[in-house]
Amino acid sequence: MAVPSSYPLALILGASGTLGRTIAQTLAEHGYAMGLHYFRSQENASALATQIEKQGRPVFLVSADLREEEQIGLLFERVQSWGYPLQVLVYAAGLISRGTLLETSCEIWEDVFSLNLRGAWLCARAAVPLMQASGGVIINLTDCGAQRLWTTYAAYVLSKGALDHLTRLLAKTLAPTIRVNAVAPGMITPGVEMSSEEWDRLKQRLPLGQPVRPEAVAQAVLFLIENPQITGQTLYVDGGYHLI
Repeated sequence: MAVPSSYPLALILGASGTLGRTIAQTLAEHGYAMGLHYFRSQENASALATQIEKQGRPVFLVSADLREEEQIGLLFERVQSWGYPLQVLVYAAGLISRGTLLETSCEIWEDVFSLNLRGAWLCARAAVPLMQASGGVIINLTDCGAQRLWTTYAAYVLSKGALDHLTRLLAKTLAPTIRVNAVAPGMITPGVEMSSEEWDRLKQRLPLGQPVRPEAVAQAVLFLIENPQITGQTLYVDGGYHLI
């Protein structure tokens, strides 16, 4: 594709994870300058930046703990200093923690909600002044199980369910200048505590019979960015998990 003379900027929050990395690669291929956020995984983020630079795209690295309001403010000051118009923000950061409502500690609860929900709200709010003049798109990554009663992941499903509501509320608040949507991925890789037998059993239950490819999630993000008539929606990319 032709290289544009002026690049719009896409900021991926949580770019060092599997989905964040794939989304960043996809958007770079479609002509965006890339802002790559990481927290602890500097090595992974740097490797991704090198890969994107080879495509001839401007790329910037920025580190921040998205549970901290002050660090989010400093992050967006950095973004503004890069000199590229912020057009897309993808909130791919997240924390999953196992525990029922009776087992989960207050510390874990606050960590999960601070990153999965509060961070998404604060980042969207900080992005608004940078997008207000020319418009923009915010995409949150939720989860296909956000509305399920996963009792063993209580804080996680509650935070992701609330993120669905935050997405719609932001969409109504920021319209018509800024569109806000979400992508709800399904099963991608087994959890660290999941046996291969359990993973195979879950795959067999899926209507499409296979886990979700990260590339399919990235394609959904791109679709929501490029369609100017969609806001306040959550697009499920889950292999039919919501049907079972």
